[in-house]
Amino acid sequence: MASKTSEAPGTRQRRTGTSVHYNISYLVQGAEYGTDGAIVLLHDIPAGAFAWEEIMDQLGGLKRAVYAIDMLGFGDSDHPWPADTSVWGQADVLAYLLQDLKLVNVTLVGHGLGGGVAQVLATRLFRKQTRALVLIDSICYTHTFAENWPLTAMAKRQDFDAPQNTSLEDLINDMRSTLPAAVVNRDKFSKLLDTYINPWNNEIGKELLFQQVRNLIPYYLNSVASDLPKTGKPTLIIWGEKDEQTPVKYAERLHREIPNSQLVIIPDAGHYSLFDAGDKVAKAIVDFTNFVNA
Repeated sequence: MASKTSEAPGTRQRRTGTSVHYNISYLVQGAEYGTDGAIVLLHDIPAGAFAWEEIMDQLGGLKRAVYAIDMLGFGDSDHPWPADTSVWGQADVLAYLLQDLKLVNVTLVGHGLGGGVAQVLATRLFRKQTRALVLIDSICYTHTFAENWPLTAMAKRQDFDAPQNTSLEDLINDMRSTLPAAVVNRDKFSKLLDTYINPWNNEIGKELLFQQVRNLIPYYLNSVASDLPKTGKPTLIIWGEKDEQTPVKYAERLHREIPNSQLVIIPDAGHYSLFDAGDKVAKAIVDFTNFVNA
């Protein structure tokens, strides 16, 4: 059952809900606006709800409840080990949570890994309650990661014995060298780098991160790819022009194949367009939400 706490209008709170047998933590802003028409934000790997805070600041004018969720194994949510943290596993857990929160006519917004989870929710597990879909630099089709993201030699990182063959020091150094490749504005991102890395900077965190990496299965989204054009749901596709992890060609393919979708390409932004151009990403979401609900 989702937790209930009192809050002053317009404030942002950290709450915890229970889904299946997991505790899932989330930020909620504008809960006083009710459960109809809420916006749900799903983060990338290896981030958490914190990645959306700048965007949330700029969504307040919509006067809608906005939820930024720490997906299973991230942030303040439970970190079970072993667990299914694939896009399907995450979507299964979140469908129960969102249903418990009684959210309807939801706009799902997913970045990277979160975009893959949003696709499963919108086409299968939370289809009836989803009003619209926003995909930001999203994993899609059979593409889930580049060879250098978020660690080098990703295929080897998925080996079962990879945690034992990788020292914690090497893992953290690897993250420090590869994560900044996802942004254009590295000075801004450098201030957040420790926020990304610290949750994994211990032996248990190392095991959990490798579990997340093992569950990045390229073909898991193929089963929903053919359903995206059939949902009939308004869809916005936002992409950093300089995204090297999920190149713009994937945005263009999504746009071609999803009828009446909207495509926004953001110049001078990489995979983490949320940080490179948070104001432009937020404006695109605001404009799209107003369009959908006009």
